[in-house]
Amino acid sequence: MNLTKLKLVAVGLLLAVTQLSRAQGSELYGSGIKFKLNEDGSKYMRFITWNQVWARYNQNNQGSARQGVNQNETFDIGVRRSRFLFLTQISPRFLIVFHAGINNQSSYSGGLATTDGKKPQLFIHDLWNEYKLIDKPKFKLDLGAGLHYWNGVSRMSSASTLNFLAYDAPIFNWPNIDATDQFARYIGMYVKGKLGKIDYRFNVSEPFATNTAKTISTTTANYSPRNTHKIFAGYASYQFFDQEANVLPYTVGTYLGSKKVFNIGAGFLHNKEAMWTKKTQWSGTDSLTFHDQNLFAVDMFLDMPINKDKGTAVTAYVVDYINDFGPNYVRAIGIMNPASGNASGVAAGTAVTSSYRGNAIPMIGTGNTLYGQVGFLLPKSISSKFRLQPYAAYTHSSFDGLKDAEGDKHSVSVIDAGANMLLEGHHAKITLNYRRRPDFSQLNTANFNVNYKPELTLQFQVYL
Repeated sequence: MNLTKLKLVAVGLLLAVTQLSRAQGSELYGSGIKFKLNEDGSKYMRFITWNQVWARYNQNNQGSARQGVNQNETFDIGVRRSRFLFLTQISPRFLIVFHAGINNQSSYSGGLATTDGKKPQLFIHDLWNEYKLIDKPKFKLDLGAGLHYWNGVSRMSSASTLNFLAYDAPIFNWPNIDATDQFARYIGMYVKGKLGKIDYRFNVSEPFATNTAKTISTTTANYSPRNTHKIFAGYASYQFFDQEANVLPYTVGTYLGSKKVFNIGAGFLHNKEAMWTKKTQWSGTDSLTFHDQNLFAVDMFLDMPINKDKGTAVTAYVVDYINDFGPNYVRAIGIMNPASGNASGVAAGTAVTSSYRGNAIPMIGTGNTLYGQVGFLLPKSISSKFRLQPYAAYTHSSFDGLKDAEGDKHSVSVIDAGANMLLEGHHAKITLNYRRRPDFSQLNTANFNVNYKPELTLQFQVYL
């Protein structure tokens, strides 16, 4: 490749990288914080930093407590995310990515000692090297290795946290979050690139050790601490209109009308003998049964301007997850959970399920989860800077193992509705979200019926 072609490749790559900022609805931000290491900018260092702070009212699930004191409701303020990312390019053929930060610190949780909110752990999220192998107009292939985020299963499994349509990810888009992965990242190797209008990513990764207490059941699968089998995962999408950049793995939640995008995708994850149960033999001795983890998803993403003069745009996303974690596996998660344990003074005969304390809900498990979200960017009215983007999201999950004391199966439905108040695109925005959340804390009681509790979250985001 001669010098002229090399410079053209470098310029093209830089344009793709800066698309990460210009696609967020802000001309003021430009190409972001970037340090040129030579005159033409083909060698550079890019720096991104962002904070997301939550102020939240939460009506807790029944039986929630803090230090043994009943907590029927809470109002708290916490740091949902605080991150910084370095992207370094000294040649269009080589790339280094480094990403670190903290997550989920409140005055109650997220602390280093796990008993309070103090001194949260700063840890590495992403760290990988990448090499460009093929760079042709219709076929691009890159090879990378390290602690990576080139995930399989769905588009949202590699979601950027900077430009969500809703106030946050639904979390089940990261099906092994902090179990066999490290905060949705794996150590492994990946290939990614373009084949015509097909965007693809595939990886072979190592499972992190989990369930080190060796918890095991005869009827409900759990993660096997003996798992050393490689994880195979991938995702591919056909991009009908504008082609999305894939220099970095982070998929955009909403382009705010700056692109015309319509994609259909599918993905998978397979991990042999990732889960286990024990089987009681007639002799009375126990033997282990291992279960493969097989996860699949199909999804669709739409982001289009409607009226460019008025600045209106629509964003929509829908995904269907078909997951097999082994028999009856269900996992409850509560983001930045404001309470824990069982409260004193719970009515006699009430068997409170402790895993559903605070704002926790059944979120991941063997079964099916359908998720959809839609948003509309309203016309420019007050000013060209301030924009309003109302949205709604809905989750419906059917888990094989979510059964009450009488053996009846229950589904999980969650409604989110809110609006993004965009002060400078995604770079400075305030999001108000209302959530209607099911309370499964009394799942083990007779005649169980699902009650619903409200959450109200105000998120403050700035990223540079």
